[in-house]
Amino acid sequence: MLATLVIGLREGLEASLIVGIIAAFLRRTGKPLRPMWIGVGVAVALSIAVGLILQAISASLPQVQQEAMESVICVVAVAAVSGMIGWMNAHARNMRAELEENAAHALRDGTAWALAGMAFLAVLKEGFETSVFLLAAFQSSTSGFGAGAGAVIGIAIAVGIGVGIYRGGVRLNLARFFRITGIFLVLVAAGLVLTALRTAHEAGWIRIGQQSTVDLAWLAPTGSVQAALLTGVLGIPADPRLIEVLGWFAYLLPMMLFLLWPLRRRPAGRALVRMRVGIAGLLLVAAAVLAIIVPLPSYTPPSTVAVADSSGVATTVSVPSNVAPGTRTTHEGIPALLLTSKSAEPTPGQPTTLTLEQLVVRAGGRLPIGVNASQNPGPFAAAWLTTSTTSYWTVNGGILDARRTSSTVVTLSSGGLPATVTVSPEGAHAGSWRMAAADRDSRASRVRSTRASSAELLLWKMWIPLVFALTALVLVWYALRRVSPQSRPTHEKMVKETSRESFPHDSSEHPDLGH
Repeated sequence: MLATLVIGLREGLEASLIVGIIAAFLRRTGKPLRPMWIGVGVAVALSIAVGLILQAISASLPQVQQEAMESVICVVAVAAVSGMIGWMNAHARNMRAELEENAAHALRDGTAWALAGMAFLAVLKEGFETSVFLLAAFQSSTSGFGAGAGAVIGIAIAVGIGVGIYRGGVRLNLARFFRITGIFLVLVAAGLVLTALRTAHEAGWIRIGQQSTVDLAWLAPTGSVQAALLTGVLGIPADPRLIEVLGWFAYLLPMMLFLLWPLRRRPAGRALVRMRVGIAGLLLVAAAVLAIIVPLPSYTPPSTVAVADSSGVATTVSVPSNVAPGTRTTHEGIPALLLTSKSAEPTPGQPTTLTLEQLVVRAGGRLPIGVNASQNPGPFAAAWLTTSTTSYWTVNGGILDARRTSSTVVTLSSGGLPATVTVSPEGAHAGSWRMAAADRDSRASRVRSTRASSAELLLWKMWIPLVFALTALVLVWYALRRVSPQSRPTHEKMVKETSRESFPHDSSEHPDLGH
């Protein structure tokens, strides 16, 4: 409830201030307010519709797809709140002047309906951000009713404050208000980053970094007020995983530094460029060091394997050099290359003729189907053929599993037979063999553990360096982009602006957002 209350209060007050400034400008210029209120009403209705549609879509999806959509919504919400905090931090002091300048241009180019469009777009932007952010907070909240009540209360308070400021009855240090609520929203957004990483894992998108880190059950027992604050408000579960902790700190620390760094001590001009390039350099060095020093374990099973046939005779086999190219498959839950060789050749050591009595013995004590003792007395001409299929499942060139399936048949002719008869004699699969189960399980277990360790270390060897490198590129781009000298605030001007403690009012008793 607390999280949604602050979200509703913060976003609602921003929208109220924008509407208040436009209304005050229209009032001073003698223009009607009705078009503006129409634009505000349409924007609010669209914002509510967006939230309801997203919620309906999410609820209609299967569980895994719901987790995936929650991840996307959380990412969008984090991006929205981050952009909002950054924009307010940079423009809050000049919001009134900028809006009134845009309003004057709109009136010169059109009518009061142009200002209605301004109000519509401004409220629509805040409304969309609020819808997505509240939806993400709802999904991570333990109580839907409490979250909804918090949002309604927060928006109602924001509207009340906005009306009070517009009429001159409320004096509010907006710079301090936005900073304090910004700190809370950064904490909530960091929790949404953690939630997005968890739901992405549940959706099957993220497999790495799932090691347990700390057990917070002692700090926030289930059902306690601490648990409601830690999990329901800040989005921190009792069992955060490694990648979730890294994501939480990776978002929280730079955002808090950006928000709390005193403006008068912020570098500007060349000093800012040097700082950004310096941080980018450190990030690139850290990325290179991690990529180089973090090892990736590997395991290649032996290229030979001991096998035993049905009679218990053991032998050692290896993949023949003339085997056909393999196909990718999954064996024992492990991606492997399947190599298959087939052969069909006469069975050595078998007689070329069989009497009726010998045939009955070879057929397991009974007369084969298609042979009649009185009509087909024998002896019969016998042609023996053994067909074998040998399969090797290999990983990195080593044998994970091996199996041979053999089948022997004898084709009978003459001996009174009107046509040939094919018989599977007793012991027809005597040439089959299979790799020992213990050896197979041992190799599979070793491959799985190595792959799991490699995947976890890949977080440090590739993914974190990649994030560092991308962040460094963004910093370098910001440092090198061309900024006109007029657009750079001087240090003296920033110090003067930060020294103000409240917002002065103009002659119409409306808040001056120059602070």
